Amino acid sequence: MKKYINTQSFFAAAAFSTVLFTASCKKDFLNVPPQAQQPSVTFWKTPEDALKGVNAIYANLRSWNNIAFNAIAIESTGSDEADKGSTPTDATFFNLYDQFTVTSTHGSLQDFWTGQYQNINLCNQVLDNIPNISMDESLKNRYLAEAKFVRAYSYFRLVRAYGNVVLRLHVPKDNSEYNLPQSDKATVYAQIEKDLTEAAAVLPQSYGAADLGRATKGAAIGLHAKVAMYQGKWADVLALTNQVMTMGYDLFPDFEKGFRTENENNIESLFEVQAELVPGNPDASNSQYSQVQGVAGIMGWGFNTPSEVLANAFEAGDPRRDATILFKGETTPQGDLIPTTVPNDRYNQKSYVPFAMRVSGFNEGAQQNFRVLRFADILLMNAEAANEQNIPSQALTSLNRVRKRARGGNNNILPDVTTTDKTALRNAIWKERQVELAMENDRYFDVIRQGRGSAVFGVKGWKANKNEVWPIPQNEIELSGNLLKQNPGY
Repeated sequence: MKKYINTQSFFAAAAFSTVLFTASCKKDFLNVPPQAQQPSVTFWKTPEDALKGVNAIYANLRSWNNIAFNAIAIESTGSDEADKGSTPTDATFFNLYDQFTVTSTHGSLQDFWTGQYQNINLCNQVLDNIPNISMDESLKNRYLAEAKFVRAYSYFRLVRAYGNVVLRLHVPKDNSEYNLPQSDKATVYAQIEKDLTEAAAVLPQSYGAADLGRATKGAAIGLHAKVAMYQGKWADVLALTNQVMTMGYDLFPDFEKGFRTENENNIESLFEVQAELVPGNPDASNSQYSQVQGVAGIMGWGFNTPSEVLANAFEAGDPRRDATILFKGETTPQGDLIPTTVPNDRYNQKSYVPFAMRVSGFNEGAQQNFRVLRFADILLMNAEAANEQNIPSQALTSLNRVRKRARGGNNNILPDVTTTDKTALRNAIWKERQVELAMENDRYFDVIRQGRGSAVFGVKGWKANKNEVWPIPQNEIELSGNLLKQNPGY
């Protein structure tokens, strides 16, 4: 059973006067009465305070701005694998992202930006204050490493989405430190890699049951590999993924079951955003990741639905198609019938929670973790890096390992890829990424970093030299006194 990281410590940490951004959620699930707040003058004194501060970081990762509408708009809707979903008149703003007509004043641009800087601020509080606490040095160093990992993760999401962003590495001490200029992408990426290198040097390879879900050495190295991939640093990607492949991770035997709540934090998982339904405490059970994507009217709101393009992308007989997409009229392996009367033809099965697990008074699917990084992604990064480094034999081994798991023992489907032609093999790896990682908020930025934005998304209105990034939120530019500069084309 997964261990729930106590969100109550988040309530305390978010109340401190040192917080640059207040931690909040669109649905107000994180609001607490003033008497629950701990004054900042009494905090950051004890090892218990340190633990609360670190737990606050993890709790915020499952907030609305991090995994619900705003993340979907920025990280999924623009891709060819996802449609808006729900009904035509519901949340029509998603069409702005789907058709690349969004302007810099739209709220989701601001809210996603704010969500990442909330994470970063909580990390910076830990990094600034825990060094001054008298406590076990080993545990102190681990806490700092956990904060560096999450800070790197949030900056990675920011730099992919917006390009040049503000690099804030400390809680501001006075007015002179609040208004900072943007750093260029190379500088931001360098800081991300620095944080991940330092985190990996300290973080343990695994935890006991009481700390399951915290950042590990494998998570830091694996995320570092992904960051390097986005910069085209193929030698680094190969070395980092080779290292992860010696750390005991493996592919979960059953692709579909690997996404169910009973199999969270399994042998394939490098990092997941932890969620839980806590009996008697709806406010703590605040994740809406599954709710906003669940079957409309039954187990959720029905947004971010798999597209027909995605449904047609799988090879004949690929079990991942039915494991990724809930089709109208089908019965799930868990026995749930998806009625033919629901408004959408398809729903995201990776976020699916069986209907029987719904609890009145709680968000539908509040139990479902969000998978951030899986070993299958490590193998596909390894395959791509090996191919780019002219080692086709290793590329084929890693690629076909993913395909072998997918075929589930049926040797009549998904035959091994055998080509050693560099271009053909690259295309095969990209195709495998599309179907293996579908609906995991990966496809959109994957296509862009591959240089295929116009070819894949052009039919939707995507334009080169503009849509590689989203606009900087106009409110941030105005608050900076125009110190921040808008991205070209917006």
